[in-house]
Amino acid sequence: MNNGQHTGMEMTGGEALARMLRAFEVGPMFGMGGFQLLPFYDAVRRLGLSHTLINDERGGVFAADAYAKVTGRVGVCDATLGPGATNLITGMVEALNAGSPLVILVGDTNRDHAGKNMTQESRQMEILRPAAKEVLRVEAIHRIPELVRRAFAIATSGRPGPVVLDFPEDVCHGVHPFAEDEFFVDAAHKRAPALRTRPSASAVEAAAAYLAKARRPLILAGGGVHLSDAADTLQAFAQAQAIPVAHTMTGKGAIACVHPLNAGLFGRYDRFANALIEASDCLLVVGCKLGEIATKRFTLPVAGKPLIHLDILAEEFGRTTAPTLCLWGDAREGIADLAVALGDDAERLRAARAEYGAEVETRMAEWRASVEPRLTSGEKPINMARVMHELNRIMPADGYLIADGGFAGHWGGLLFDTKRPGRSFVPDRGFASIGYGLPGVIGAKLGAGDRKVVGLTGDGGFNMMLGELETLRRLRLAATVIVVNNAASGYVKALQHSMYGEGSYQSSELSEVNYAAVAEALGCRGIRVEDPEALQPALAEGLGQSGSATIIDVVVTRDPAKMLPGVDSRTS
Repeated sequence: MNNGQHTGMEMTGGEALARMLRAFEVGPMFGMGGFQLLPFYDAVRRLGLSHTLINDERGGVFAADAYAKVTGRVGVCDATLGPGATNLITGMVEALNAGSPLVILVGDTNRDHAGKNMTQESRQMEILRPAAKEVLRVEAIHRIPELVRRAFAIATSGRPGPVVLDFPEDVCHGVHPFAEDEFFVDAAHKRAPALRTRPSASAVEAAAAYLAKARRPLILAGGGVHLSDAADTLQAFAQAQAIPVAHTMTGKGAIACVHPLNAGLFGRYDRFANALIEASDCLLVVGCKLGEIATKRFTLPVAGKPLIHLDILAEEFGRTTAPTLCLWGDAREGIADLAVALGDDAERLRAARAEYGAEVETRMAEWRASVEPRLTSGEKPINMARVMHELNRIMPADGYLIADGGFAGHWGGLLFDTKRPGRSFVPDRGFASIGYGLPGVIGAKLGAGDRKVVGLTGDGGFNMMLGELETLRRLRLAATVIVVNNAASGYVKALQHSMYGEGSYQSSELSEVNYAAVAEALGCRGIRVEDPEALQPALAEGLGQSGSATIIDVVVTRDPAKMLPGVDSRTS
């Protein structure tokens, strides 16, 4: 009789799965169990793996995604069949679009009774497939080690993404005599990128020729820079060649925001980067999809100038903008090859572009001076720019800001300053759904260790994931979450104001809630901030906590004309 324990090397499918995850040295896992995966949960307990119960499966996949973004390692989450599986979809699409390496475990019906209206049964593989890089169904218990290896290989290769392992109940509960040597792994697939590929030598040579002739070249950096762990390489290349770097929201940190060659965001919420794009005589696009926001709804860049596109995914070439030249390969390797190809000319080019580089530094200084009144505003309710300014003042260089979708992501993208190259700003721009902020903080903090983690979320997104406050408390994580409290679905209300005029608001206003009191009721530290002068002490208290989380409820402007950091091109 099988009681879930193994004798010798005879074990359940659930234990074989757990042993493979142990071999991959996975970090914290997130999920909500059900009958189908109970042998896996039992093995996790006995083998001492790290697993956290969450309160909503979407929170689990968001947490796994943030863990993967911060560490580069594979994030793991699980769900029971039916509604558990389908609740994963929003977070899976985030990971798919953003390139986060995830392995997702889902239970499924007993195959002996599939199709007979089993409880919670659905055509879940068909539902999940469009949201995944790959879906692997485990049809035979003896293939579990092989298919787990396959899942990690797919998740970490090329552009990373989420891979689903679908476990029928009878496979997970079944028993098989595994050999010890079956539980081997390829260590390269513990993190992304597991494999790197270089652009062709001829393409690199041609790209170098374009860049060598350019007097006003500009790098447009996207999130692929971070997927490739290429920020240090890119900043060194930009500095050696005196090429300014503009970035998307996910590309923030491709060069430190405080670097003289940083040109800030381009696209919808640019500072002055769009003007640099217009005046540039050669664009180098690195790890960027050139989507709607980056291109200001496909109006940038204008045709007629050389555009070199470096990307790991060939399908992105020409999707929105026709490149002059394609460099198909890993961002870090491609940049390194360009540096070698331009090495003999670097000193000459740097001298020739000195005035250009100084222009970028001057423009940034002028922009900062122009927004200084907003950054230091004493108005009440509080101006969002003041919130970001105070956060910049206190955040350590190695800290992380986790930004929710919409309102929080755009303000963070425009005004948060990374102080070194690398991914310090972690928004959910793959799908830009709201609700990411709180569970994202959980996953990021578990990956960040002693480094400071701050979340930025709107009250609407916070409402969606309020149950994960209990998770945050249970884990005793010393993280800080800023709730941007404007008693509204702020982005929608601002758009309604812009398009239809003052007072024309429909289904975009929320009740006034004291989220500090809510946090205290759920066992976290809660601080309500209504005066901008209280922001710095509140942030200092939150960042100084150990062993508990702090929720800072910031009452910001209720004026929809002041809610957005810039003009949304869709409303013009």
